[in-house]
Parts: sequence; C-alpha cells; structure tokens
Amino acid sequence: MTLALLAYLGGVLTILSPCILPVLPFVFARAGLSFWRGPAPMLVGMALAFAAVATLAAVGGGWAVAANQWGRWIALALLAAFGLMLLLPGLSDRLSRPVVALGNRLSTQAEAQPSIGGSVLLGIATGLLWAPCAGPILGLILTGAALNGASLGTTALLLAYALGAATALGVAAFAGGRLFAALKRSLGFGEGLRRVLGVAVLAGVAGIALGLDTGILTKLSTASTNRLEAGLIEKLGPQETASVVMPEAGGAMMMQGGPAMMAGGAAMTGPAMTGGPAMTGNPALMMAADPAMVGTGAAALPIEGQMPPLEGAVQWLNSDPLTAEELRGKVVLIDFWTYSCINCLRAIPYVKAWAETYGPQGLVVIGVHAPEFAFEKDPRNVTRAANDLGITYPVALDNDYAIWRAFQNRFWPAHYFIDAEGRIRHHHFGEGGYEESEQVIQQLLAEAGLSKVALPPTEVTGSGVSAAANMAEVLSPETYLGHARAANNFNAEGLVANEAHDYAAATDLRLNEWSFDGRWAVGEEAARLAGPEGAINFRFHARDVHLVLSPGVAAKPVPFTVTIDGQPPGADAGLDVDAEGRGTVTTDRLYQLYRAKGAVGEHLFEIRFDHPGVEAFAFTFG
Repeated sequence: MTLALLAYLGGVLTILSPCILPVLPFVFARAGLSFWRGPAPMLVGMALAFAAVATLAAVGGGWAVAANQWGRWIALALLAAFGLMLLLPGLSDRLSRPVVALGNRLSTQAEAQPSIGGSVLLGIATGLLWAPCAGPILGLILTGAALNGASLGTTALLLAYALGAATALGVAAFAGGRLFAALKRSLGFGEGLRRVLGVAVLAGVAGIALGLDTGILTKLSTASTNRLEAGLIEKLGPQETASVVMPEAGGAMMMQGGPAMMAGGAAMTGPAMTGGPAMTGNPALMMAADPAMVGTGAAALPIEGQMPPLEGAVQWLNSDPLTAEELRGKVVLIDFWTYSCINCLRAIPYVKAWAETYGPQGLVVIGVHAPEFAFEKDPRNVTRAANDLGITYPVALDNDYAIWRAFQNRFWPAHYFIDAEGRIRHHHFGEGGYEESEQVIQQLLAEAGLSKVALPPTEVTGSGVSAAANMAEVLSPETYLGHARAANNFNAEGLVANEAHDYAAATDLRLNEWSFDGRWAVGEEAARLAGPEGAINFRFHARDVHLVLSPGVAAKPVPFTVTIDGQPPGADAGLDVDAEGRGTVTTDRLYQLYRAKGAVGEHLFEIRFDHPGVEAFAFTFG
C-alpha cells in the first residue's frame, strides 16, 4: 500500500513537470463539455493506455518500446485530425457524420453532444504520447518489474501512477471547464475558442513529433520535480520498494531506475533522494523474523528467518552447487555482489579475508553474483573478474535473480550471516560495518562450537579500485548513461533514445552535469559511440572517477584519452590510464580513470574515444 500511495502521489506531481505540457492541449480540448462526458472519460482512457504501455515495456523490453513508437505516431495522426476538426468546422462535420448517424440510432441526444466513447478514445491516444515522458518513480516501478518478474502488482503500481497524474489533470480540466463556460456566457466567442483549441492541439502534435516531450521538456522535468519526488520517497519509506537500491551510511547500490542523487554524502543509484535515512534492515526478512534472541548479553542476535534455498543459479564457480541442507552445521556468509559495482569491489577484500581466516574453523563464504548489466551475465566475464579479484570461495551465478528473490534482497553489496542451524541471524547492506560483521562471524562460530579461539580483527587494506572511498569528499552521484536511468544530461536536445544522433558538448556544465560530444546511440542501459570519434564530459567532485565501459559487440580494443580541466591527469591518473591520460577499453568492466593524490576538488572530466563501437554504462565515484 505504501508504494501504491507513493506511485499515486508521484503521478499527481506530474502536473508540476514541464514534461506534461504537450498533453495539456488535449485535456483542455474536452474542457468545454460537462466534466463527466468530456475530461473524466478521457483521463480514464489516458490512465489505462499508459498503464498498458508501461506494463508491456516492463514485460517485453525492447519490442514493446518499438511497438509504442508506432503507437505514438498513430496517436499523433489521430490527435492531428482532432485538432483540424476543432479548427475547421466543415471538416468536423464531414468526419463526424458516421458518428452522428450512429448516435441517432442509439440516442436522440447523441447528435448534439460528443460521445463519452470519443473522449475515452482521445484519452487512449494521449496516454500513448505521455508514456515515454515519465519520471524517476516510473523508472523505479519498471525496474522492479524487470527484476522481480511481471505481476498484477506491477500493473497496479503503474495504474496508480497514471491515476495520480489523471487526478491532477482532472482538477485542471474541471477548473478549465468552468472557465470556458464563463467565457462563453460573457463574451460569446465559443467558435473562436474552438479554433484556438484546434491550434493548441496541432501545436502540441507538432511539438511531440519534433521530440520536445522526450527531449528538452524531459530534461526540464527532471530538474523541476526531482526534489518533490525525493521528499515523497523519503517520507513514505523507500525500504518497502520492490527493486530500488540505495546506500546506507557505508554506501550500497540499490537496483532502481531514475535519476541518481546523493543521500547523506554517499553515492547512490536510483530515484532522487536527498538526505534519506540509512537503510538498516531487510523489511521482508524482518517482518517474518522470529522475535526470539539467541546469544547472551549485548551480543545477542535475533533470528531473522530461515536461510532460503540456493536454487536457480545458472552456474557455480570454484565449487559444485551447494544447498541449504548440506550447509547445516556450518556458519555461512552470503555475499550478494556484481563485478562492475564499485561498492562491491571495495567490500570484497574483507569478504576474502574472512573466508581465509575463518574458513578452516567452519565458515563457508558464498558469493552470489547478481548482474546489473547484460554483459555481467556472461559466465566468461564473471570467471575472469573472479580470477582477477583472487576470489577462491564458491560463487553462484544468479543471472535469473532466483537466489536474490529467495532472500528478498535489494542491495549490492549485501551480506547475510547464517548460523549452524540454518537461521539468518544478521545482515549488513553496503560498505562499512566490517568490525561488527567480523564479530558476528566469531559469535556464530562460538555458538556452534566450531571455534573456541578468540582471534584479533582481520587486517585488511584494499588497493587499487578496492581502496576505501573518501566519502567525505564525494559530492557526485552514480550516474547512468543509458536513457532508462539517465539523469543530469545537459546536451541541448536531451537524449535521443534508441537511435544514432549527433550531439554537441555542453560548454557551461555545472556540478554533476554531463554531456555527449559526437555521434552516439543511447540505448536503455548504455550509450554506444556510433561515429568515428566522440567524447563524454562530466563536472564532478570526488577523489576517484570510475566508468563502466565495454568495447562493444566487435570486441575490438578502443583507445581513449582522459583530460582533467583540459589537461592530462599526470600524477592523478587512475589505474587504467597513464600520466598522459591514455588508455584502452579491452573488456567489459569498471575502469578507474582518475584518482586525486592531493587535495580533492571540483573538476571537468573528459574522456575521448578514437574508434566507434565503445559502450559507456555508468559513472561511479569514490
């Protein structure tokens, strides 16, 4: 219910977004009728069409997006005809004769009043046009559907979002109808109003055809509504959302869609949240938890539920498949991770140290690799990453999120601590909390009689990309470059989805704004360089700059050059570039491109590629 209310209120906020402007002429075009014959059925049709299209996008992926593009052009043609009918009474008479004839057979009053069905049809067309112009909360819901599978619940959330927007537009239309009636009584220029509305509808059609709704207005929408949506998410409890991922104080990635912003100074992914509370528990597990406490004194640990099955992995590394039953009698640590996640990479040295230190005493560490990007589903990529990271404990490749869903997990990284009786006794989301986690391991081993030796805390020092972040200086959020979750792009035309487009770099970027330069094809999760050369610019404030990159389908190395404020990075070069800023994309992974060795400040970062085909997914900072 909480998420449904959040989705509904997010829809209500749509009325404050410039992205809704192209829809308004079609709403007010029915404002001259009675509210229940004109605007109300139109808004119902709009909400139903929007929910249907968005559900198809969640279930079907790319083919549904393509189908919706055809639907948009059909809707534009329908609405253009409607606008011409308003503008040209003669055309209206000719086109409406079949409808009027049908109305004569159905009702003696139908020829004098437009039908409710016509309003519903207009609403369906409007819903097709509005569907691509939705904000961060819609992205959150769609990502949840993609991760957890299609369901009636997902459709209900999409419908709640659409009904929220329809409610706001309905209020505007109701007020507009009263205004129209007053103007007709006092000024007597109903025909003039009709023609003005016709012009407005045609202008709206032209604006949508030119991409204003998904380009410039979308960009303005993000800036104007994120703060309001952020407040809603914070107040209504993001911990209950099905597939959002936010960091707690230590920094965790949550799976989610929408613009990325900052929470408590830590980088975070997903819908805009500002100063949100740290998430300190898995609500699904906690609600089912046995309230009994096990242990003594201040170290007593709750029973949060039974360990779910470890079924559904497509492959296991370093081990035969393991089951919950055969792990009874062992203390188990489950680590959810994905190899391009910077938060995971910084936590893995601790997980490795615990496996090495406590493995001989009865601890079993299992990594569950749940991919964020498509290339992370390739077992060869995961195997290479695990070898590079020195991971020797068992790793389950959870490409279908079967184990993820069984644990009702929402985070990368996420650690679940299971006692020898197969009960979940503790969990931790995100980086940090390592000393507490190690104490939990020691206690569970002692409870099981597996270890009677008190060991000092494990000494761990991360290096390279695994070095601990300087979170006090991280003022830039994780930022996605694919159109499904992109935020803060400041190319003049906005992002053109799913087709190659020539972009010009923005020259006046402010903190956390970025732009493309050159010919890029922006897909859902990544941007592909479609021209002979191109660049990405980002104004940031952090010690480290990382970028998830792929050489693309050709799998050929792609050279690149990095500059900081227009100059080579020199001593501040990241691990994957030299002092002149030169590097090469060779595999699908996270690349460290900059690491400040001295004072941390705000800088303009640019990465320029020399060959087409390279794919850029997301910036992360540390």
